[in-house]
Amino acid sequence: MSDPRTFQIPRLSPPRERWEWAEWNRRQWLSAGAFGAASGLLPFGVHRPVQASKMSGRARAKNVLLLIEHGGMSHVDTWDPRPEAPVDHRTPFKMIDTNVPGVQFTELLSHTAQIADRLAVVRSMHHVTRVDDHPRGMQYMLTGEAPGGPVEMPDMGCVAALRLGSQCQYLPPYIQLPATSEMASFTRTGFLPEGYAVFKATARDASDPKWQVPSLRLQSAITESRFQQRRSLLTSLNHSSRLSADPSAAALDTFYDQASNILLSQDALRAFDISTETADVRERYGQGHRGACYLLGRKLIEAGVRTVAIDVRWPFGPETPKGGNLNWDHHDHIYSTGTCELPGASGAGAGRYGIGHWVMMGSVDRAFSTLILDLEQRGLLDETLVCLVTEFGRTPRVNVHGGRDHWPDAYSIVFAGAGIRGGQIIGETDRDGGYVKSNPYTPEDYAATIYEYLGIDREQPLYNAERRPIFLAPKGRVIQELG
Repeated sequence: MSDPRTFQIPRLSPPRERWEWAEWNRRQWLSAGAFGAASGLLPFGVHRPVQASKMSGRARAKNVLLLIEHGGMSHVDTWDPRPEAPVDHRTPFKMIDTNVPGVQFTELLSHTAQIADRLAVVRSMHHVTRVDDHPRGMQYMLTGEAPGGPVEMPDMGCVAALRLGSQCQYLPPYIQLPATSEMASFTRTGFLPEGYAVFKATARDASDPKWQVPSLRLQSAITESRFQQRRSLLTSLNHSSRLSADPSAAALDTFYDQASNILLSQDALRAFDISTETADVRERYGQGHRGACYLLGRKLIEAGVRTVAIDVRWPFGPETPKGGNLNWDHHDHIYSTGTCELPGASGAGAGRYGIGHWVMMGSVDRAFSTLILDLEQRGLLDETLVCLVTEFGRTPRVNVHGGRDHWPDAYSIVFAGAGIRGGQIIGETDRDGGYVKSNPYTPEDYAATIYEYLGIDREQPLYNAERRPIFLAPKGRVIQELG
């Protein structure tokens, strides 16, 4: 691939990826009525299905697992401790050795330190376009394009669904779980049809034995036999109607065939059922919501879902009386052993526990380290690109409220799997962890890397409804150090 800094737009050829929209007619409304049970899977429009292109010979990953820790995880307290920082701003957590000589994390990552040889930590992430709020920050990490441009870009998962489809016939190609945090509102389909939107498998508490994904089941009033009768009636109407030759109608038929497979598939239900896992596996991931979500991420990858986005935020409950907003936005008392709602707090970090609490880094350390080993033992790590990301870091200086504020000038993300060269640190920050000193990378570069590993050719544009060419991560460069 050519260097994007000297990227030349090629002469355009007729677009291969096109779709045609249709007004809903009587036949289509009848279809929707017959398939009311699949309402959670319906697209907002009807488009011609695009045949998934074959993965290029360059593809190194079949699937991508995005672990999105929303809120701005503090890099100086985890992946990039800076012992040279002034004592009043330095992390209080001890630096510990990993299983890679010369590489250290903080003690909050004691389990992860033992699998550092499988990881590549990029300590030199930063924003060129300054995006320092959570909604736009998460949109940035999902799309690989700074929000606010002339074209709203789709999530990378939507692009992968369009270009590559999925190996899994009974689940959507792009799934987000638990889809209950603010981040769920900032997924974007952009200029693509809504049929490529993320499927949000909402779960207030994924560890709750009673939790199910409602959109994957028939409505209680519709039995399987009644459903099949409606499907047969619809098929008969299609074949007897002059609309049977209508391409838009054919697209809708294809969609409902897929919806039928999903609604009647026991495999789809099993992919979201962690009760099928052994007690030992459940314990290794760690009890509670985050461990269950990371485990479900592995199960969905195992099922062949192309892109899985895990966006954990621990749910409010009796065991978290002060934990109503447990993401990583630690503006107040970040080093509290319990709630951050202590005297002197500004209120900006209300509802959180300190970063060292179990429901924060404790559960991440356990779940992430177990996930990597579990994927490896099942033979899935070599074909899965795992990315643990956050939308920005935290300030190198502790504020007057005992917290750290938003900081897009330096932060860390982590890669594993798909043949990356583990056991390495990429890039470096200064003595305070405030600014990048070497090997700077951006979310555009991170997106270019994901597309490269999936074998998606960025020199082949997408086309919007006006047939304008849209290039993927045009400002991005692949992170070559990954191997």
